[in-house]
Amino acid sequence: MTKNRLPVLLTVLSILLSILVLPGISLAKEAMDHTGMKMEGGHQHTEMPKEDPGVGLEEKIGASIPLSLTFKDETGQSVTLGQLVNGPTIIAPIYYRCPNVCNFLQADLARVLPDIRRQPGEDYNVMSVSFDDTETPELAAKSKKMYFQAMQGEFPADAWRFLTGDMDAIMQLTGSAGYRFRKMHDGQFLHPVVVFVVDSNGTIVRYLHGTRFLPKDITLALVEASEGRLGTTIQKMVQFCFSYDAENKTYVFNLLRVSGTAVLLTAGAFLAFLLLGGKKKKRED
Repeated sequence: MTKNRLPVLLTVLSILLSILVLPGISLAKEAMDHTGMKMEGGHQHTEMPKEDPGVGLEEKIGASIPLSLTFKDETGQSVTLGQLVNGPTIIAPIYYRCPNVCNFLQADLARVLPDIRRQPGEDYNVMSVSFDDTETPELAAKSKKMYFQAMQGEFPADAWRFLTGDMDAIMQLTGSAGYRFRKMHDGQFLHPVVVFVVDSNGTIVRYLHGTRFLPKDITLALVEASEGRLGTTIQKMVQFCFSYDAENKTYVFNLLRVSGTAVLLTAGAFLAFLLLGGKKKKRED
């Protein structure tokens, strides 16, 4: 009976492997795209390889930001984070004079926020926070005007605030989120490209990487924050599926790791099938 089953089992096994492995590769590549990495010649390149030990991100899901910190909003009024974080809140660390990725990040938020099926200002809020202590509320106001014009009045003015602050407040906020940046000699900054979501208590529940966002990812993060659940990040899939080649500064797909995991899971499932099927046959006899 076992010999008769073997060719069928091998055929089914090969089909299942194709079902498990190929979508895994596709999903991992999609994850790379979502986190801001680009496919070039079969390899994955980040927008900014993190070679500087003073620049990077240590995700601190479950940690809390200090809500007592004071910043100035785009009108020049002093506000505490506690006054603004009264529910799920998306926080975007940026600087307003950034010539590229900060603008891309905020522009994509402006594109996707009107599509979020939750009520801004009631179900969630958004904050852009400059980590350049030389920037002013006037710069923040110009940025707000630009992005709100892009949204064409589809977003409440008080639901997305644009903040500036002194270096002490900036370092406490970014430090609590594991966000490390460095100012260069030309006045520009090296920094991670990420937003994070906190709940009403200031607890970090999720990070969203890159400059492109999907409505479902933001919605999921907001739901987690409203329910007090800690999320995971798509970056963890990237870390499992890809290895960083420091010499070539590329991310290389771990085909053996992903396919090997799929093989082991499939083999285990079929072993269980054989054992349970044999026991069932004996009971019937």
